[in-house]
Amino acid sequence: MASVVIRDVVKRFGDTTILHGVSVDIADGEFAVLVGPSGCGKTTLLRMIAGLEEINSGSIAIGGREINLVPPKERDIAMVFQNYALYPHMTVFDNMAFSLKLAKVPRGEMEKKVARAAEILGLQALLDRYPRQLSGGQRQRVAMGRAIVRNPKVFLFDEPLSNLDAKLRVQMRTEIRELHEKLKSTSIYVTHDQIEAMTMADKIVVMRDGHIQQVGTPLELYDWPANVFVAGFIGSPAMNFLPATALEGGMRVRQASGDELALPFAAQTTPGQKLLVGLRPEFGRLAATGEGVTLDVLVIEPTGADTTLICRAGATGVAIVLRERTTLKVGERVMWLPALARAHLFDEQSGQRVADARRAD
Repeated sequence: MASVVIRDVVKRFGDTTILHGVSVDIADGEFAVLVGPSGCGKTTLLRMIAGLEEINSGSIAIGGREINLVPPKERDIAMVFQNYALYPHMTVFDNMAFSLKLAKVPRGEMEKKVARAAEILGLQALLDRYPRQLSGGQRQRVAMGRAIVRNPKVFLFDEPLSNLDAKLRVQMRTEIRELHEKLKSTSIYVTHDQIEAMTMADKIVVMRDGHIQQVGTPLELYDWPANVFVAGFIGSPAMNFLPATALEGGMRVRQASGDELALPFAAQTTPGQKLLVGLRPEFGRLAATGEGVTLDVLVIEPTGADTTLICRAGATGVAIVLRERTTLKVGERVMWLPALARAHLFDEQSGQRVADARRAD
């Protein structure tokens, strides 16, 4: 296995720049997830690591060896595609063994490698079947098995679960993570699903419009988002953003409604600075009175253990999550007391996080 070092990588298609000087380090044995909305450049970056797209400038190194000009087959990587890319006329065994046959691996060794991969993935009983005889989850396991038998330095996953139903997605992401723990492999995984990113990654790379917005562990991004984009992208339901104005001293803000909120920390703001107060839906409680946010309930979404309220604070949409069931009705007005110790402040114009006394940002 090996580390992956990406430095100042630029990719252009004609006059359009897709990646703008991207740099990131992925450690040996790390499970890194590239996440972001469609069109942000994450799949292009993965394909450049694989050698399926050329690099306009910058460098990519695997295990300390620059691979910019190395052919894909010599990069010692294995890629699992979104559409499985299985040969329909070949059995599961032959699909998994195909790269070994090309490499002229002796039959006995090839059978051992396929048998080991099949055991890891629970495919022993399916080796004589054809792809058309398999479920979506089984096909995905075969695609992963084909990658495992090569024993590559780096595994690349290009949205491998996007064609599966919701229940199978949950099962398969657990299996992929378990596979990673068994193989201790360096893995780079592309997805637009932040839940997949949060539950699977050692390191998350958040991308937008060809730029990296933030790199960190799942909880680092959740607890300390660098900007409004990351704050709104990581977490479900998404973070709420209330327009506010900074008051003298950096510990109070005035909402658009005129109500004030007292922060339990000092922020580096200037009086009159326009802010967005970021509040996670799951941190807070309803109360009859208090210094909070006045909300009008628009929609009630019971999910069993939790209840999500879709509300409005003046002209701003707000979602809150209650950990108990509720007798509230649509149209009622409530007072929400957010956990202000967990509040985040962002400059309204730049979208960047405002430093506060809890952490030197």
